[in-house]
Amino acid sequence: MALDPTKHADWEIAQDSEKTMKTVYEIGEIFGLDKKELLPQGHYFGKIDYRAVLDRLKDRPQGKYVDVTAITPTPLGEGKSTSTMGLVEGLGKIGKKVSAAIRQPSGGPTMNIKGSAAGGGLAQCIPLTQFSLGFTGDINAIMNAHNLAMVALTSRMQHERNYNDEQLARLTKMRRLDIDPTNVEMGFIIDFACQSLRNIIIGIDGVNGKRDGFMMKSKFAIAVSSEVMAILSVATSLKDMRERMGKIVVGYDKQGRPVTTEDLEVAGAMTAWMVDALNPNLMQTIEGQPVLVHAGPFANIAIGQSSIIADQVGLKLSEYHVTESGFGADIGFEKFWNLKCRYSGLVPDAAVVVATVRALKCHGGAPVPVPGKPIPDEYKGENVEWVEKGCGNLLHHINNVKKAGISPVVCINEFYTDTPNEIKKIREVCEAAGAKVALSRHWLKGGDGAIELAEAVVDACKEKPNFKFLYELDMPIADRINKIATEIYGADGVDYSGEAQGQLKRIQADPELSKLGLCMVKSHLSLSDNPALKGVPKGWRLHVREVLTYRGAGFIVPVAGTISLMPGTASNPAFRRVDVDVETGKVQGVF
Repeated sequence: MALDPTKHADWEIAQDSEKTMKTVYEIGEIFGLDKKELLPQGHYFGKIDYRAVLDRLKDRPQGKYVDVTAITPTPLGEGKSTSTMGLVEGLGKIGKKVSAAIRQPSGGPTMNIKGSAAGGGLAQCIPLTQFSLGFTGDINAIMNAHNLAMVALTSRMQHERNYNDEQLARLTKMRRLDIDPTNVEMGFIIDFACQSLRNIIIGIDGVNGKRDGFMMKSKFAIAVSSEVMAILSVATSLKDMRERMGKIVVGYDKQGRPVTTEDLEVAGAMTAWMVDALNPNLMQTIEGQPVLVHAGPFANIAIGQSSIIADQVGLKLSEYHVTESGFGADIGFEKFWNLKCRYSGLVPDAAVVVATVRALKCHGGAPVPVPGKPIPDEYKGENVEWVEKGCGNLLHHINNVKKAGISPVVCINEFYTDTPNEIKKIREVCEAAGAKVALSRHWLKGGDGAIELAEAVVDACKEKPNFKFLYELDMPIADRINKIATEIYGADGVDYSGEAQGQLKRIQADPELSKLGLCMVKSHLSLSDNPALKGVPKGWRLHVREVLTYRGAGFIVPVAGTISLMPGTASNPAFRRVDVDVETGKVQGVF
């Protein structure tokens, strides 16, 4: 019998469940994989040869496609991964062949505030420790590929400084790229949250003088925000990945022309690091359903989607395939809708919007929970008024999903402290708005607690979607940004910094760049670009401070507000509670 979630930590439940979990061979058989398509990495997880699967099943019809998104979360998160696992377990309980696709956790949140993103309670994927700490090495491959581009860039700049044109041609067989050190767009990456690396100086002369590098400003971002991770999310084949990898812009020359990884002759080597990473990873829920893990989190600063390839595999092998988008429907679902679906050609049948009483109270006036500190007392008692007021945020996200022409299902992710009156009020508001709503107790009861949710999703998938994109790629970029800001976020308009205005003008003038999709960067803690504004803010304008280009991934990246591509470490990070049992080798405290 599974441990009681009210009495045991998630990691304790996971380790207890791992005692009876299926082998990766058993999960592969349940999923419908041929033996040659399964690439084991130990007894309990492995990779899938996606090319073999998609080739074998090219004529098989697809299953139903369901995306899981959420309302605007508190800083603690509202259990979207938990709800994804719960829905999969619930669909399994009602006899459906089901799979999930989730994103691999980053070391940043795992060792910081939010934890591993494996789910929680009795709705988790396992084995938890390996999943949370490096897994099959995909993020390591991304770091190596990305940082190799920076090695190629910085060494090239040093050689071009140290040699004249004749020496450069004779010694290196390279042409002069004449890179502008004040216009380098790329930086380094690391898979931790480390604010001290946001802005750095590199190449300071040491004992070797000029041979120690080219001195210039640089930066670090968190690994999962890398364009290489974005390419892993949207690539549809190795050929597609190789082509995209060569288009990555590392900086500009002194005439303002882009310098790419292909110009640096490093794109092939970068792709070599990524060959194995292109195969999706296979795990399982606590109740033994297959879970694909591929690509990374952070829809606020990245695309934040499980990969197109993982979804293609799941849809061929399952009756229902559940994929997950990061954070709320204003950013994660918007990118799923207008980027991922555009590149994949896949059309979702339904979308689940996860809501919690805690988040609704926060949007309705309760104090904002602070990570690392006890939940404020205001959350411990019933307050239907706060819940009702906070439902404005939920309705906003329901409407975002409806704009895509998809049927939304509201999942009330129940905490055992929620009251019947609070749940009743959420139902009333959602049903009055014409949305399906289901109470789900998956955290406490696993699949048995998610049957109502599973049945609601099956019902929603019977409706034919009227799917349509929010914008077309021939629309001027500024108009597209304004459309997302006003229609999805609720802004009154958009303001640009001087730098952003210049970047936007340059991008719009480029026939190739101007047709790329938009991957917005903004706070996930508010519909606005100000994380302090809760509910449905009114009378505000989106401030875009810069506009980046990810040519390889196919994105224009407007960056709004003060958000950083390198998160900071909190004052009470999770790594303080992680340790190892030296007798058994079991890792403790990863959640």
